[in-house]
Amino acid sequence: MEVQNNKIRPEFSILLAVSFAHLLNDMIQGVIPSVYPLLKEEHHLSFSQIGIITLVYQIAASIFQPVVGSFTDKRPMPYSQIIGMTFSISGMALFAYAPSYALILCAVFLVGIGSSIFHPESSRVAYMASGGKRSMAQSIFQIGGNAGTALAPIIVAYLVLPKGQSSIAWFCVIGIIGQIVSYYIGSWYSEKLKNRAKNASAGMRIPDLSEARVVLTVVVLMLLIISKYFYIASITNYFQFYTMEKFGLTEIQAQVYLFYFLIAVAAGTLLGGIFGDRFGRSM
Repeated sequence: MEVQNNKIRPEFSILLAVSFAHLLNDMIQGVIPSVYPLLKEEHHLSFSQIGIITLVYQIAASIFQPVVGSFTDKRPMPYSQIIGMTFSISGMALFAYAPSYALILCAVFLVGIGSSIFHPESSRVAYMASGGKRSMAQSIFQIGGNAGTALAPIIVAYLVLPKGQSSIAWFCVIGIIGQIVSYYIGSWYSEKLKNRAKNASAGMRIPDLSEARVVLTVVVLMLLIISKYFYIASITNYFQFYTMEKFGLTEIQAQVYLFYFLIAVAAGTLLGGIFGDRFGRSM
């Protein structure tokens, strides 16, 4: 981190790199719900089957993420983002040519595993590069993911929907670009780990909170996150079908309206980070 006037400054090159990698990672994830109208038509799926696709993906992406995070807390892996992208690329390749519902589930499971590997260390990199401005750094990291998720419906609308399921394979290129960016991030992270080993005495300052307070705080945060993603997942998965049925929109038009919703989520994330650093808990 840069030091000027005895002040540690954020490493914006790393923050932007990890945000861009997050954008590419979540763009790949965003393809899954964006192609639901196509899958429903080509594979004659019910809404329940579409919901199961989301469930399988979320189990892989969410349930395994704390396991990966716990492992990397003990054994940091600077290049784990590359491994995560490898799983996502494999999932996209299978997704593009999956002839059956069972293989579609396998494909989204692989993408979910890729996401669970990508996020923990990427979030740690954002923290390490924050220079103390943690809310800002986290919002820069998150806005990359939100922007990637928002862009996915637009790209799907003009690339995948006109050409069919096999054109999903083009998103493998996105994953390869992500691996290149992740190598740059991993090299910086690896160097930071070496420096930290040399200066082991400079530990992290831990707030003086009781165990009960920590548990309560984590539970409240989990409830807030669950409530947020419950309605976001509901809108993301079924909004297209609703607008097509209610207002007679085409699949491409429905994707554009989904983009509007998701880009608003990204803008809110950026504002939240700015306000978080400016006002903290006083608001």
